[in-house]
This record gives sequence, structure tokens and C-alpha cells, in this order.
Amino acid sequence: MEEATFLTRFATKVTVVHRSSEFKASKIMLERAQKNPKISFITDTVLDEILGTEKVEGVRLKHVGTGEVSEYKTDGVFVAIGHKPNVDLFSGAIALDEKGYIATEGKSTRTNIPGVFACGDVMDPTYRQAITAAGSGCAAALDADVMACDVGQASRSRVARDREARSVRAREARGHLPRDDAQAVSVR
Repeated sequence: MEEATFLTRFATKVTVVHRSSEFKASKIMLERAQKNPKISFITDTVLDEILGTEKVEGVRLKHVGTGEVSEYKTDGVFVAIGHKPNVDLFSGAIALDEKGYIATEGKSTRTNIPGVFACGDVMDPTYRQAITAAGSGCAAALDADVMACDVGQASRSRVARDREARSVRAREARGHLPRDDAQAVSVR
């Protein structure tokens, strides 16, 4: 429902085609979509085919109960079929949580396998957005850097040195280290 509501910013009309008459969306998101005058619903129906030669001109729909096929004119198609994390590749190797996402240790990106880090949509059942995925990707890189330093498999990366330098500058700014004698000690 979030996607349909968002698309109303760009389209004069959004039609939600749904395979059932019941929705799994949150109650508030469903109500918001149902109250939006730009959104209409076709239920108990699935997309059978996208029609058009050079561009989208319509879709062929199939009613799941009767098998009846119909055509519906539209200028575009946006497919949103839920939020199943794409973790099949890791099944049996990396621990998954009860919702099917890769399990991580606390708020870190560490998995049950040392040296394997998870980020983005495969480990985030709450937000599942591109910016969150990018942020957790950065977190995974930092966790990997710390791990590499801890096990002595690599020298400190530029990221770790920069992070330490920022910390020193912040302490200097607060007056915790004299400017002409700024030193930092990293203890892990």
C-alpha cells in the first residue's frame, strides 16, 4: 500500500491489482490507500501479461476464482509483491531469524559465521529501504574493518584511521586534549 500511495504523487490514477480480497498491509496503510481518491482496487486478480510493443499500453489480468481474462489500459506498471528477503542462497549456511531474515548479533552486522556480515534488505525487516541498505552496508564495512584489525589479518584501513582522527578532533574541540599535544590511543 505504501507503494501505491507514493505513486499517486506521479500518476493521476493508481490501480492496485491484488491476488486476494484480503490484504497483508498494515491497517493504517490500507485505510490511507482506500481513502485516496487516486487509488482504485481490483481484487482476486493477478497480472497475466504486460501489453505493448514500444511502451506499456495495458495489462492482461486473470481473475483467480473464475479464470476470466480481461485487458486493462494503463501507461505503466509497478510491481510490488511483498517483502520476502532474498536469502535463499544462504539458507542452511547462515542463521536466519523467525521472519526469514539473516540474523545478526545485536545491532551489529555480524552473522553467526565469523567474517560474514549482513546488510540491507536481507537483514532489516523494519525499514527495507535503499537508504537504510546503504547505511547498513557502511556499517558492515566498518564491522569488517574492525574484525580484520582484531584478528591481525589486515592493517588498519583508512576508514579506521579517519574515524580515530575525527574522535581526536572532537576531543580537542571539547578541550579534552591540548591542541599542540594531540595524541590518540586506540584500545580494542
